[in-house]
Amino acid sequence: MLKVGLTGGIGAGKSEVSRLLVEHGAVLIDADRIAREVVAPGTPGLAAVVEAFGPGVLTADGSLDRPKLGSIVFADPGKLAALNAIVHPMVGARSRELEQAAAADAVVIHDVPLLTENALAPLYDLVIVVDASPETQLDRLVRLRGMTEEDARARMAAQANRERRREIADIVIDNDVPLDALHQRVTEVWEDLIRRARTRSAEPGPE
Repeated sequence: MLKVGLTGGIGAGKSEVSRLLVEHGAVLIDADRIAREVVAPGTPGLAAVVEAFGPGVLTADGSLDRPKLGSIVFADPGKLAALNAIVHPMVGARSRELEQAAAADAVVIHDVPLLTENALAPLYDLVIVVDASPETQLDRLVRLRGMTEEDARARMAAQANRERRREIADIVIDNDVPLDALHQRVTEVWEDLIRRARTRSAEPGPE
């Protein structure tokens, strides 16, 4: 099995790259999706969040009010740490379950938006960074996601900068290119990942 960390700045196009890798045959483990699942209505995760932050973080239908919770934790590092202490172990446990269910020669892509910021690169056999210029990121966030320029710049500033992401990359996928060029680059990367996965699965395990 080859464990790959996939990351990139907001608006860089990481979701498109992960979608293309899945089309090629990768097993995708999406940290953001799992983080939502572990605090879905009726889960122990949601119960723990309500116990820590009070019933005011719930919507009328009993689901998590993410904007409300976000306004609480991002204004207080201690509360953010408390939330992470609840959610991160659950996300980690679920990610390991999904990983263990994959085939021995699988390429498992862990889509982790804050991989750089949380110094998670050592958890993976290699790291892929989807890279785009800040100008491209800003344009996509404003034009495609409907953000204001101020909000987009604030979201970008809250993440690691381009240089820090590139420093941890084993493979960089340039997404300042037309879509057909991106498809070609992802195909090349996939062929490399398959070779690496086959090599690893052929290696003898520990005695």
